Amino acid sequence: MDYKSAGVDIGAGEEFVKLIKPQVRQTFTSRVMTDIGAFGGFFRPDFGAYQDPVLVSSIDGVGTKLKVAAEVGRYDTIGSCLVNHCVNDILVCGARPMFFLDYYACGQLRPAMAADVVKGMVTACRENGCALIGGETAEMPGVYAKDDFDLAGTIVGMVDRPMIINGSRISDGDVLIGLPSTGLHTNGYSLARKVFEGRMGHTFEGMERSVGEELLQVHRSYLPVIEDILSSEDLHGMSHVTGGGLVGNTMRIVPSGLELDVDWNAWPEPVIFDVIRREGGVPEDDMKRTFNLGIGLVLIVAAASVDTMMAGLKAKQENAYIIGSVKAG
Repeated sequence: MDYKSAGVDIGAGEEFVKLIKPQVRQTFTSRVMTDIGAFGGFFRPDFGAYQDPVLVSSIDGVGTKLKVAAEVGRYDTIGSCLVNHCVNDILVCGARPMFFLDYYACGQLRPAMAADVVKGMVTACRENGCALIGGETAEMPGVYAKDDFDLAGTIVGMVDRPMIINGSRISDGDVLIGLPSTGLHTNGYSLARKVFEGRMGHTFEGMERSVGEELLQVHRSYLPVIEDILSSEDLHGMSHVTGGGLVGNTMRIVPSGLELDVDWNAWPEPVIFDVIRREGGVPEDDMKRTFNLGIGLVLIVAAASVDTMMAGLKAKQENAYIIGSVKAG
């Protein structure tokens, strides 16, 4: 008996590394000090522009969106979803990304398929100015079924301490500005898969693409849109709408004694959500707690600055919506 007959193919792992090295190097900045394959990734940060630099980190996955990718047979989008999700999580704290690391675990390593996943990560890292400096590939028969795999990522960014956005300045009368999502992003897939079981290739009325294609839309990054306003004193808070929905996520940063007054009719809801609602008979309260319903990022801004903020977003060709306000609870 050898390691390969036990289910772990070291040769496949070596082939995978050869496939991804040229891609990953495309994300390297002048701050990256090591190549792929070292025991640790070295990154030399530039603290020159910061008064009191603070590192901000986050870790996440893409949930059962992986199962949709497997069913459709397309793997080049979920890597981008993973990176962008992590970027947004630290972005709402005021931080910009520096570097990213991934974890890919599977029952049986298929180098070409895994390379497609990394291709998506590379694309998103380059778009966000973030270096992919390392990762782990684990082939674990017995833990994962032969065709199963999992994906997670860790991001590290930086923010100047005086510029941290934590919601502490949110007050009664502040206005909620919503930025549109690109579909489900990376949440609610266990429910969506149940609703559309066996129908990933189906297209429902009003949809421009099949269910599978719709569910694999890339979870967008909001960094390019709001990077210029991170230093604004009128930006009092932000929330990334993930599991828990718009209200659940935004209330995480709202001070005690305040609540949200959301106008649920203030933005055009993507068709996919109504299809899920109808086809699955999903109660409205569950829809609001499970999905983003078309709003992926919420900005909480001073009422006096709303017009200026909206004009700036429009100049970036962003379809932003005023979706409610903060009020005393």
